[in-house]
Amino acid sequence: ACVCEKNKRVTNCRIDSGLCRCDAIGSGVTVDCSTLTSKCLLMKAEVMGSKSGRREKPKDAFEDTDGLYDPECENSGAFKAKQCNGTTCWCVNTAGVRRTDKHDADLKCNQLVRTTWIIIEMKHAERNAPLNAESLKKFFTDTITSRYQLQGRYISNILYENPYITIDLKQNSSDKSFGDVDIADVAYYFEKDVKGQSIFHNNAGLNVSIDNEPVKLEKTVVFYVDEIAPEFSMKSLTPGLIAVIVVVLVAIVAAIVVLVLTRRRKGKYVKAEVKEMNEMHRGLNA
Repeated sequence: ACVCEKNKRVTNCRIDSGLCRCDAIGSGVTVDCSTLTSKCLLMKAEVMGSKSGRREKPKDAFEDTDGLYDPECENSGAFKAKQCNGTTCWCVNTAGVRRTDKHDADLKCNQLVRTTWIIIEMKHAERNAPLNAESLKKFFTDTITSRYQLQGRYISNILYENPYITIDLKQNSSDKSFGDVDIADVAYYFEKDVKGQSIFHNNAGLNVSIDNEPVKLEKTVVFYVDEIAPEFSMKSLTPGLIAVIVVVLVAIVAAIVVLVLTRRRKGKYVKAEVKEMNEMHRGLNA
């Protein structure tokens, strides 16, 4: 037996060829405990956990409005391009985030579209003085490369604009070497860590400490950029934006109605004028 340090959502752990391997809860897929487990298998295990009363809070990232769902995974651990909940289906990206409107079961998802850029935006609590930007950059670079085993070349930028911290992870499929962890998996582990819902066996979340001073993060949002733009229709627009569009349309319709009524009035006035002139002519001729 062994302990899967990088994934507590497993069972049946054993040493195989010198490595700790376990079965992911919910799918039974064997995972290698020396690296990160794929997001799809982790989500599936989380759903199974929630069904047994150990529900964890769903993600509240701005762009992922669906939160937790029970995903269909390939044997490799990747998300299947088409995901369904009963008779409702949608297409997802490699991060498992919905990128189309929801349709019936006839929906076709021809390919699993790759998420090539993930933006993690955090906001720290109010402070008397801003953090040191270089120290902050070093802390997050070291954390991501050591704790989540992501190659440093996939960290394209770490920006500090008090009180916001933005981390850019970029990874094209052509750049990714065999055995490299995926940026979608890194972002998922990271988000769970900062929200105190760590996936690691020891359950210790990520303690953010810059220059030996603890930093409290108040809000974390993850944005996804796919190599092919998402396919959302008007139905998926936010109610506020729809309201603005409706107001504009109402204003245009109102303007058209006013224009038509004005022209009608002018038309009636011209007709009346012509009628009066004809009557005058007839009076003179008589």
